[in-house]
Amino acid sequence: MGIRENISELRLQFETELAAAHDSDSVEKIRIAYLGKKGSVTELLKGMKDLTNEEKKEFGQTINVLKREVDEKITARIEAIRKEEEDKLVNSAERYDVTLPADTAFGSYHPITLVQRELEEIFASMGFIVEDFKEIVSDYECFEALNIPKHHPARDMQDTYYLDNGQLLKTHTSAAQNYLMRKYGAPLRAIFPGRCFRNESTDASHENTFFQMEGIMIDKDISISNLIYFMKTMLSEVFKQDVKVRLRPGFFPFVEPGFELDISCHICGGKGCSTCHGSGWIELCPCGMIHPNVLTAGGIDPEEYTGFAFGLGLTRLAMMRYGVKDIRDLNSGSLKALSQFNHE
Repeated sequence: MGIRENISELRLQFETELAAAHDSDSVEKIRIAYLGKKGSVTELLKGMKDLTNEEKKEFGQTINVLKREVDEKITARIEAIRKEEEDKLVNSAERYDVTLPADTAFGSYHPITLVQRELEEIFASMGFIVEDFKEIVSDYECFEALNIPKHHPARDMQDTYYLDNGQLLKTHTSAAQNYLMRKYGAPLRAIFPGRCFRNESTDASHENTFFQMEGIMIDKDISISNLIYFMKTMLSEVFKQDVKVRLRPGFFPFVEPGFELDISCHICGGKGCSTCHGSGWIELCPCGMIHPNVLTAGGIDPEEYTGFAFGLGLTRLAMMRYGVKDIRDLNSGSLKALSQFNHE
């Protein structure tokens, strides 16, 4: 078969295949099959090597015309397919009945978000600044700057997630204390909410990922009385009533003296339940007077200034505020469990 016959047959085959293509991908495959480096039209050029110069000139022009035709028809087919798809969308939109009732389901904020925002407003009204802090911190920020040197037994109290580069996921929001002290100096009132991580077993009141809100107040002549006042004021604002609290001695290397602030369990009314492990109390807020070594590490003179610090458990506070019996529900992502908290 001669080149002329090959061209005629190829043109007919191309037009048949193009007419059967109904999407852009199919047209693109046809383009490659005919105009690609190894395409059928390109292959015709290889058959010209045995022709005379006059024949090469003639058939070269014919093949160029064929290439142009193929290219133009492919472009036109793609445009036609695009228009067909647009028409389908328009027709679909026209068939949609805008008078149909809309879905009235609303989204909701997470209960921890609601509690955090409320606390930020409460503390801001008492002169505290609100800061953010990173989740991946250095060993110095999380431990050494807080009077917890390497090999200190207090490190065993927190089963830490260490990273390959020597950094770690912060185990408590106290990791921001040194940064805040060096950033603002004294006097200072600041809160810094954040997510914390500890490698521990989960139950109704313990999670390996939880939220805290750290707070510090540093000034001259700050005492434990200031700490109790601010905590009771904050809790009364959150629960809209006087809240029963108790202070127990607690050991934390970054405060001296240190306390555990407990709140009467609002799930059972202090009678005892699975959430409070039958005690009637929920551990809410480790706190105390900032250790002089921590002030010194933060560039603040402990002979001139004193201060208190607290690590408020936002997750547990949300449980008490909204009556959530199992802490695992808060991280479950369950829409059924969380949809009760309407957006505000």
